Amino acid sequence: MRLVGALPRTLSRTLARTRTLAAGCAVAAGALALVPAAALDAQDTHGGAVAAPAAQSLPESTHAATPGAISAAVGTAEVHGQTPTSQAELAAQGTPATAAQQVDIITPHITDAPHLEYPCLASTISFATCEAHLPTGWIVNLGGFQLDLSPTKHVVMMLIAATLCCVVLIGAAQAHTRHSHAVGRPRGFAAGIEAMVLYIRNEVAVPNLGHHGSGYAPFILTIFFFVLFANLLGLVPYGSTATGNISVTATLALITMVVIEVAGMRAQGVGYLNTIFYWNKDLPIAMRLLMFVIMTPVEIIGKISKPFALAIRLFANMTAGHIVVLALLGLIFTFKNLASGAPFLMAVAIMMLELFVAFLQAFIFSLLASVFIGQIREAHH
Repeated sequence: MRLVGALPRTLSRTLARTRTLAAGCAVAAGALALVPAAALDAQDTHGGAVAAPAAQSLPESTHAATPGAISAAVGTAEVHGQTPTSQAELAAQGTPATAAQQVDIITPHITDAPHLEYPCLASTISFATCEAHLPTGWIVNLGGFQLDLSPTKHVVMMLIAATLCCVVLIGAAQAHTRHSHAVGRPRGFAAGIEAMVLYIRNEVAVPNLGHHGSGYAPFILTIFFFVLFANLLGLVPYGSTATGNISVTATLALITMVVIEVAGMRAQGVGYLNTIFYWNKDLPIAMRLLMFVIMTPVEIIGKISKPFALAIRLFANMTAGHIVVLALLGLIFTFKNLASGAPFLMAVAIMMLELFVAFLQAFIFSLLASVFIGQIREAHH
């Protein structure tokens, strides 16, 4: 009888301890999510995985915890690059499929990453964003320096842009030839591409390249179409703006700088040195030396500032539009009422403006490149 009487009290104490343990695990999961990312990365580099399997190692009683505990577990997994990218993966890690996953739809368009995003089925009636990881570990040792040549998202986007350039332009050229033989003139898409090519060549490149500068027109056209396709890929869902990466724009600017300097060497020969060292033969020798000391650094700075301006202008313009759209979309979730319609309409307007800016920035980059080539080809010093 004593054992029977003590059994209810024992069961109640056990249930109370179980509830306390479940609450403690939920609090611990929330606390882990607040640990700074730097501390977590530091422990990772020393060989310790901090809490990547946190959501998996919790007792089953915590799987029905509050949304705060669930977001904490998801946030902890995100720190270690183990972000669940679909509701199915969330369910597989013990997180209920009904938990809302925060998805960023703007910054992936301008930030680089070692993976590509693509749509996938989270269930039979909903979609989610999944990740396809790119190859890693392509390390090249150059003396004591390690160069990582692993492909990233922006590298893939540049390859796609280059492929589109080849397919579109070569296909348009073949269609132009076929239509010209058939009806005497190009038709449809080939006619539109021909109009763009002729405008950039005759109105932008040739007038600014100077006399006998038409040999550089193919370079200007290549720059225009490559930058244009790279800009437009950032407006495609699950795409990314490679020209929103300063490394990409700086490389394009350096290539343009090499073409500019080579054009000056070919056009001026030894006189090319006058574009670096200021030596005005019309001045007295004393003033000539003084101006040489003062103006030579200015000439060198001018050479450096040209590619710098090309790189920063393209990078800033392609990044700014996406940031503005991100801010406007954030206002929609801030208001959460009928007033959200205004930021939505403004975001749509900015996206339409981004389509115009994609063409405009490609035009400006090619225009400035042709102007810089034309300037150095003219012996104006």
